[in-house]
Amino acid sequence: MSNARSLALVGVFLGLCSSAVAQQPQATAGRPTLTTQDYIDIQQLLNKYAFALDTCSNNGYDYADLYTPDGVFYWGINSRKSVGREELAEAAGGGRLGCKRVQAATPQNPIQTHVTVNAVIEPSPEGAIGKSYLVYPGVRGVTADPDHTGYVGGYQDVFVKTPQGWRIKKRIHIFPPNIPGTYVFPADEPAKSK
Repeated sequence: MSNARSLALVGVFLGLCSSAVAQQPQATAGRPTLTTQDYIDIQQLLNKYAFALDTCSNNGYDYADLYTPDGVFYWGINSRKSVGREELAEAAGGGRLGCKRVQAATPQNPIQTHVTVNAVIEPSPEGAIGKSYLVYPGVRGVTADPDHTGYVGGYQDVFVKTPQGWRIKKRIHIFPPNIPGTYVFPADEPAKSK
């Protein structure tokens, strides 16, 4: 290979490397950033959430393990609150509840599946925040009821990166007509439930 061709190849290689470096997120004026891998990992966390919740896998503990050990889920019409692994497993229908909802499912009474769409993930001082819409589709033409079919609000999240990867620190189910992203979480308080 000629020296000119070798130099040209080195130049192309260096140009590609500098382009890749330039495309990496840069912290601007102390503002937090997320890498491409962070976005992928958080999106996977959201995808795992729906499957763990709908299947009650590992007796609800797969769902609970998507949260930090002190993670909080605010849910239900009366803003019930589940804190920590045991209560989160129960929120998924498992734990001491034993996944009875999944066991009782039939073709005429299917499990309501969760579909989270349009996730928006942004960096935050704590790690990341997110918002998404929640849809309960029908299953093989069978729907739940008007309150549990179609668009049913969405989620608003606080994510943190742990040694085990990204986890949910706080999540709330936002009900229509409110829009995810408009809720202000209460100031951190000592963990207490219900």
